[in-house]
Amino acid sequence: MSKMEKGKVEKPNAKERSKHEEEELPLMALNHVSRLCRNVEESVDFYTKVLGFVKIERPPAFDFDGAWLFNYGIGIHLVQSEDEERLPADTDRLDPVDNHISFQCEDMEAIEQKLKDLNIKYIKRSVEDDENKTTIDQLFFNDPDGFMIEMCNCENIKLVPAGPLGNIKLPVDRHTPPVDLNQNGKDANK
Repeated sequence: MSKMEKGKVEKPNAKERSKHEEEELPLMALNHVSRLCRNVEESVDFYTKVLGFVKIERPPAFDFDGAWLFNYGIGIHLVQSEDEERLPADTDRLDPVDNHISFQCEDMEAIEQKLKDLNIKYIKRSVEDDENKTTIDQLFFNDPDGFMIEMCNCENIKLVPAGPLGNIKLPVDRHTPPVDLNQNGKDANK
């Protein structure tokens, strides 16, 4: 392995590059996040009305209660829980350093206003990065089952690999599943 000096990253040697390239996986993008629910319909209502997700058809081969949602290039799969103990006990707890999913947002004020309008409890915080002269704004709130969601303007963060190995892959045009825009027999583009 290459040694790293403080503040500098050495480029991997040919042997390290070759080994890493062999191990690289053909991943394209995050497809979906799965969430257990106390009540699938209440969760569908939340994710569609609060976050703008769209309920999509779910393959009938799945023989358990659930729903699929999609928007913004990502799916959320909701599954009816058969065991209350697998869900967060405290649905009001908000801790920004706990498990959560995060959505990048282009208008934090609009999201905050929506949360206020819907009377959804949230935490607002800003993280100042003096070294890079950036500020990250964050809003944290829970879904009906106590799973935390973050909204942020994380596009302010420049992604820099922290070590000599690894290639950041960005999704191109193949990461989003095909979408039928012909809804209910009508062309949605008209």
